[in-house]
Amino acid sequence: MKSIHVTAESLPLAWEQAVLECWSQGESFPTEYDKPGDPNSRDVTALIHATRPFDEPRIHRAFPGGLDDLEKYRAEVLYGVHDHWVDPAAGKWEYTYHERLFEYRVPQVGVFDQIAAAVAKLREVPYTRRAQAVTWQVWNDTNIDDPACLQRVWFRISGGRLNMNIHIRSNDAYKAAFMNMYAFTELQAMVAAELGVECGEYMHLADSFHIYGSYFEEFEGFLQTVRNRSVEQRTFTTEFAKDFFIEGCDALLAEDDMPADKKRLVEKRRADLCG
Repeated sequence: MKSIHVTAESLPLAWEQAVLECWSQGESFPTEYDKPGDPNSRDVTALIHATRPFDEPRIHRAFPGGLDDLEKYRAEVLYGVHDHWVDPAAGKWEYTYHERLFEYRVPQVGVFDQIAAAVAKLREVPYTRRAQAVTWQVWNDTNIDDPACLQRVWFRISGGRLNMNIHIRSNDAYKAAFMNMYAFTELQAMVAAELGVECGEYMHLADSFHIYGSYFEEFEGFLQTVRNRSVEQRTFTTEFAKDFFIEGCDALLAEDDMPADKKRLVEKRRADLCG
């Protein structure tokens, strides 16, 4: 298994460099999602280190999806706006990251807020190595069709700044990784605000960081973007994205089945964006 270690200051350039290295160095692997005739994926183990992940520009233009989708995904991870869609018995979602991090359900124990516990531990011992949250449910996830990809988040304060590592077992490098990285750093910012400290560095560790063979033709567009456009033309600032983020909030607020407490969180987020 090949590995890559990417270090860059900004989040979008760290992601971009990691995707390019996966493409150029990735080992050939079939996947459980291949259709007949699909090429093998390109796959590496990746350590992606963004040393200044909140510097602008913070968003890569070439991630697949819209800026409104990025906002909706952020709301799923931070607020749990779609936790009510979790209902495996009814053939719906198996889990959400928010549910696993903030409402971890342990058989015969109950519901546990792991993020709150990590914050409490960091207040007590800022340099602790024990401030973490896990998602994998060993009694459940080895037997389901869509087990959690994110496995663990880990926090530590250094020099008055909150650093965060995430460990993800399987990560679609092109289609999903940037949205993951963006939302996870937004979680980092939320925890830092709770603690009253600044945000520090971000490390993204992926056991399988891969580009699916079924995307290879589409991926050529990404390669052309990197070759032919300047950094400024390949990125967006958060300020530029605000109107699209507001559209994402509006789309969420239009969902009839969203619980009232989740809607209040989205309404506050929208008000802050309009600020």
